[in-house]
Amino acid sequence: MRKRPPSPGRARATRQAARVTAASATGFYTALYVLDRPVVAVYALFAPIALGLLSPIPGGGRDRARTVLCVLPAAMALTALGTALAVSTAPAVAGMLVIGFALSFGSAYGPAAASAVPGLLLFYVLACFPPYEPDTLPQRLCGLLAGVALLVLFELLLLPAPPVQPYRARIAAALDLAAASALAFAQGHRHAPERAGRLREAGRGLRLSQAPPASRPTGAGRTDRGLAQAGAATRRVLDQLSRMAERPESETAADPPSEELLRGVAAACTATAAALRGTRAVPGPEALEEMVAGFVAVRGRPSGGLHADTKASRRLLECRSDLLVTAVSALTVQAAVAVAIGGRRDAAGLPPEQFWYARPSTPELLALRLSGNLTLRSVLFQNAVRTALGLGAARLVAGVLGLEHGFWVLLAVLTLGRTTAGATWSTVRSAATGTLVGALAAGALIFEAGGTVEVYAAVLVPAMFIAFSVGPIAGPAWAQGLFTLVVAAAFSQLAPATWRLAETRLLDVLAGCTIGLICGVLAWPAGAHAEVRRGVADVLRAAAPLVQVTVSAVVHASGQSEWSGASGTFAASGTSATSGAAGTSGAAGTSDGPRSGRGTAEEAMRLTRHRLRIAEGAYAQYRTEGGRDRVDSGPDWHLALNCASHTVTGSHWLPRQAYGPAPPEAVRWARESAARLATAMDGAADFPAGGVRAAPVPLPHEVAAAAPVPVLPALVDIDTWLRTLAAELTGIGGSGPDEPPPAARDDESHPAAAREAGARTGG
Repeated sequence: MRKRPPSPGRARATRQAARVTAASATGFYTALYVLDRPVVAVYALFAPIALGLLSPIPGGGRDRARTVLCVLPAAMALTALGTALAVSTAPAVAGMLVIGFALSFGSAYGPAAASAVPGLLLFYVLACFPPYEPDTLPQRLCGLLAGVALLVLFELLLLPAPPVQPYRARIAAALDLAAASALAFAQGHRHAPERAGRLREAGRGLRLSQAPPASRPTGAGRTDRGLAQAGAATRRVLDQLSRMAERPESETAADPPSEELLRGVAAACTATAAALRGTRAVPGPEALEEMVAGFVAVRGRPSGGLHADTKASRRLLECRSDLLVTAVSALTVQAAVAVAIGGRRDAAGLPPEQFWYARPSTPELLALRLSGNLTLRSVLFQNAVRTALGLGAARLVAGVLGLEHGFWVLLAVLTLGRTTAGATWSTVRSAATGTLVGALAAGALIFEAGGTVEVYAAVLVPAMFIAFSVGPIAGPAWAQGLFTLVVAAAFSQLAPATWRLAETRLLDVLAGCTIGLICGVLAWPAGAHAEVRRGVADVLRAAAPLVQVTVSAVVHASGQSEWSGASGTFAASGTSATSGAAGTSGAAGTSDGPRSGRGTAEEAMRLTRHRLRIAEGAYAQYRTEGGRDRVDSGPDWHLALNCASHTVTGSHWLPRQAYGPAPPEAVRWARESAARLATAMDGAADFPAGGVRAAPVPLPHEVAAAAPVPVLPALVDIDTWLRTLAAELTGIGGSGPDEPPPAARDDESHPAAAREAGARTGG
């Protein structure tokens, strides 16, 4: 019988347990038995536990060591502050409230900052309890320094965690596949269903959920934002190429303008992949901009391949529309990479709103991330408030009741609190059971060993290794039970102990469990579940008028729209796309009734972006909670966010590709179809039991036949956009798959990728 190999998670936990145990035991035994410094020993014991175990710092050995060294000054400052505020209960509680909120809310800066928050909180918790002994601060800091130094040493030398593949390498590999596929399509090998599967699979591999936490570009800085946008745009390139590969052979006739642009896309993807690997300089997007400009100039002209057969012309325009989306996505990849790692501070020829993060400084971007979450609707804000209140209440109870080893109460609140009341109750119930069993075992150990310190010294190391390796895998019951043995073995060496030490540990943990459960019930007990429903509803209602404003901007465009190759920008003689959209918002409102007073296109776009960011933050938190809805039931939140993000993306590009005012029949069709879709969006925001059936009016054959040839591409673009949005709205009801179909998926819906299209006004 073949032996099952250990799971990767178990192997990682075992290696990390070995490193933390070695660092804690070395510092503890040296300080206690060699230097005879019990205070130093306590901090040397808990420092590696705080930053090596309680803080899930991501990355390889070098990454973890670097993060630990970066947070060391903050750990020392919190230890000093806790020592000073331990003078009485009131200042200690006030400090706990402020520090608990500040550190928890500061996790918005990125994954590294978020991972270190629990450990940093522990340093303040450990120092802010009586007795008030400010003269021991030097010893506390020495123990902290020793513990951190040992942890860094063992992270680098003892079974170091392997380095994590950077996210930019994933993007580069995906771009290589995109380049090969685009070149094959340009050579006439269009119909390739097997290649479509590989392209779609590579696109799914770029989802941040598929990348290790250490490599996810979710930070607030320019590099992370740019890489997140590049990854999302790369997914869009892959998805569009997969759709090309699935087209029937009858729709893949030779088209010289398309073949030329496909070669340009392949060259751009190859150059960008090389830049991401560091083998060449970061290319600017100007070359591909020129090719896109030429393609846009000819795609709607008779000389570009259109003829009297309207059906054939529409099929050709649909293929060219898909290719244009692919090329613009490749252009977005190049521009995002140029901003992320090339130091470029402008948006090239793309809409500057997409690259709003290119110009602000890093401190401004960090402040923007925080200010955008200063709202009761932000799940990050809710978690910070919940954490601060729980820790503050625990410190107050421990101080008022004079609980011995009261920091165990706060440690229980810190480690057992969850974002929903149900999850907190489940965790607390398991932890209480485990602590009870562990307390009984610890009491038996103390009773049998009596005052024999050598027994405790011999038990501590294996107890730590087992607790630190089994606890993270087996759950809170095992973690709390085994950690109770660790605590008993450690504190019995610091001072004579009786079986009442185990009793104290049990009572303190139960007190912490109770406080954590009360906070979970009183403060946003549904966690992100309620917020994701409310947030998605709000963003759908905000996106509904944006659809109508965008369509009106396209069909009412005055003058010939064109792409300026020199500047790489879309322009329209007589009016810009943005001003055209704003100027037609009132016209759209004449048929929309109450929507006529909702403001300009800029306001609709700002509101949609802002609500989309909040909704995607709530969705991200909801998924970390596990999501209580089954995959095949309930609203499809991911698809709803896709729909809103697709609306934002279309509102960027469609007005910039108008080819002149449309005939009255086409205007009536476009406005009627957009109005029906907007009504469906409003209806979908209520999440009716059976979902909604969104069905915009298809582009009538007679309208397409009567439209001037230069205007026909814009009408086809509108029709394609509205039909895609309708398919996404129909799938929100919950009857469809968790992932939207390839034709309807929009990659900018990812929680991290929402920031790539955000405006500064949205926060």
